Amino acid sequence: MNKRRHPRMAMTGMVADISDGKGFYTGTVHDISRFGLALEDIPVKINSHVDHLTIILDGWGAHFKLKLSPKWENVAGRQKLIGGLIELCSNDWTDFVMRFEPEPYDVWGNS
Repeated sequence: MNKRRHPRMAMTGMVADISDGKGFYTGTVHDISRFGLALEDIPVKINSHVDHLTIILDGWGAHFKLKLSPKWENVAGRQKLIGGLIELCSNDWTDFVMRFEPEPYDVWGNS
């Protein structure tokens, strides 16, 4: 069962510039939520076992600088998929994500 308070939404067309504190890498955003995101197409040499990654996101007419605490990774060949928790997200980020969230389901059928 999905215990998430806020849904993940698939995201295309958003580029991520990522730093692990020693190097810079480029990837793409796989999905987003209010307090987390997953990044894909990242080179395996990035160190995802750090306290946080610094990320610059560009796309959909928006630009964000975030710190991500990595929580998991999947390695496939020469690339990684990394997911994590956003530290201290701004109101601008929350507003951006809410544009993509599905409308809440009304069990009573009210509009």
